[in-house]
This record gives sequence, C-alpha cells and structure tokens, in this order.
Amino acid sequence: MTVAFRILRRLPRWARQQVRETIELGRFFVGLAAMWFAWTSVAFAVFYIPSESMQPTLEVGDRIIVSKWAYGYSRHSLPLGMERFLPASWDGRLAWDDPDRGDVVVLTSPTNGLVLIKRVTAIAGDTIEMRRGRLYLNGERVHREAQGSRTYREHRGDIVEVALFSESLSEGRSHSIYERQDNNVLDDFGPVTVPEGHIFLMGDNRDNSVDSRAYGGPGFVPLVNVIGRAETVPFTFERCQREPGLYCPTGRVWRGL
Repeated sequence: MTVAFRILRRLPRWARQQVRETIELGRFFVGLAAMWFAWTSVAFAVFYIPSESMQPTLEVGDRIIVSKWAYGYSRHSLPLGMERFLPASWDGRLAWDDPDRGDVVVLTSPTNGLVLIKRVTAIAGDTIEMRRGRLYLNGERVHREAQGSRTYREHRGDIVEVALFSESLSEGRSHSIYERQDNNVLDDFGPVTVPEGHIFLMGDNRDNSVDSRAYGGPGFVPLVNVIGRAETVPFTFERCQREPGLYCPTGRVWRGL
C-alpha cells in the first residue's frame, strides 16, 4: 500500500471524493493538452507570409494553416526538431499522396534550407516552359483569362501596377495571378521536364517570385522537402492603408486556398 493511498484512506469521505474528482479533472486536461499538441504540431502547423511572392492569393502578414498529413511525413515535416532523432542517412518519406498541380505547399528549399510557400505548377513527368510570359505544360499553353488591373503599394513602400489573371492548371481548378509584364527576366524559361520524385513550383506573383525558374531558387523540389499543404488563412496581423486609387485587399480571414 502506497503512502498516498494510506493518506487518502484517512481522509473523510467527502474529502476523498473531492480528491478523486480533482484527479479525474487533471487527467482530462492532460489528455486535452496532448490532443492539442498533436493537432497543432503533428497534424497541422501555422506559418507566416513574409513576402509578396504569392499575391494575390496570400498577402504579407497572413497566417496560414498547413496540413502536414495531407501528403505524408518526412524529416522536414516532423515537429519540434524531431528530425534530430532520425539517422543522418535517412531521407525517406512516409507517403500516402503526392501534391497535385495547383496545390499551394510549404517546403524546405533544397538549395538554402529556407522555408518557402509556392504553388505546384508541374509534377513528375511534366514538361514546363515559359514563352513571353505565357505558361506551357506538356506543349499546351495554359489558359488564363484577364480580370483587369490593380495598382497597390508593396509592404516596402513601392507602388506597382499589375495585370490580374485567372489561371487554370487543371480542369475544374483556377487561381488568380499577377503579371507586371510579359517580357520579364523569368518570362522565358525552359522547356524542362520534372524528374521523378520532384515538383516544380512558381509564385502567383509571377514577376516577383524567386521560385523554381529563378537563379538561386529551389529548382526541382524533392517530395521529401514538402512540409505540407496550405489549407486556409485563419487570420492576419497586417492591414494595408487605404489610399485613393490603390487596391487594398479585404476579406483576408478564413479563406480557402
């Protein structure tokens, strides 16, 4: 018989009942904390958007919820530095799905180790090319539809004017992109074919994104470097200042990607 049990036996009945209720309440909160940890670190994570490379889909200051279990797990998607406990030689992936064209993913750049967020533009086996600002996949020009133009102030203070397009990378899915011009340094690229086990990524702000097209960008990204799929924007800490003639995004919370 333990000391704690002997002490509990000596207490009045009402006190013993109170102790039991307190223990049960403590177990409940420990279980709740464990579930919350699993939810926020293993299944999902929150990331911050620091640049304009994914405008207009994502704005500077947006917080995004990323589903880590969407594709599977590798050392790059493990929480709290757990990859340190894996063998140094292991760089595999426990996977049940691969990213699709059009998915917005968070990844660890294979070139510099930075955490990036980009859109999957091409998958393994695809041939991708840019000709005078137009995107080609497997020899076919990707459809884009003009939606007008916007003038806005970047978070660094510069005012820029862009053309807004709706682009369709796969049937039934479309997203918005910005183009400043169709003769930018990244507007002629390829053709290149995405190797097996890799994806090709681009930013939605096509002329302001260091992506797989760019020197110093991530290049062909191994699937093991994918952390997860961006799902929604629950909140943002930054608001643009409304100025006459300048676009200021609204409705920036709880929107899907």
